[in-house]
Amino acid sequence: MGQDNMLKIGLTGGIGSGKTTVASIFNSFGIPIYNSDIQAKYIMNHDVELIESIQHLLGEEAYLDGEINRPYISRKVFSTPALLQQLNQLVHPKVAEDFNNWCKDNNQSPFIIKEAAILIESKAYLSLDKIVVVNAPEETRIERVMQRDNAVLEAVKARIKNQISEEERNQYADFIINNDGKTSLIVQVKAIIEKLKSL
Repeated sequence: MGQDNMLKIGLTGGIGSGKTTVASIFNSFGIPIYNSDIQAKYIMNHDVELIESIQHLLGEEAYLDGEINRPYISRKVFSTPALLQQLNQLVHPKVAEDFNNWCKDNNQSPFIIKEAAILIESKAYLSLDKIVVVNAPEETRIERVMQRDNAVLEAVKARIKNQISEEERNQYADFIINNDGKTSLIVQVKAIIEKLKSL
């Protein structure tokens, strides 16, 4: 199957919604997964041209011992939306190029999944065929992130507020997975795979 007729599916959800768990379930059914956030980190640490651009934008302190200085960058960009936008304008084209090359390498699959936290906000969804959104109750999400990142309640709430709302995200969804602990994720994923294979 060529890259042109291979379906590209976006997978997103708010912080702590469980989208990575859902991605691993898709993967267990043999579906290739491109994790935009992991790839972006890799590219930000290895692409010399990008490293120079980021240092030019945010200062030399953006890198410590050759590694991206995430706490420093977070502090700088989250208090200044214009800087965050400029940073995204540097990083997103590099990730898009990397994703296209990855698609070529995986074009034997009927469809692939691109997992990204800010799929809607970054407009990355526009280049995809279908969107899967993972929802979870807010208190569950807060609990998960506090445990996972060892973060305090206020910090997690601020991060959630920084993202678009669940209602807004759902407007872009072709498929919604409810990760509420009541409905089987495997059953929901399997149903989506069946529908996608029939397209």
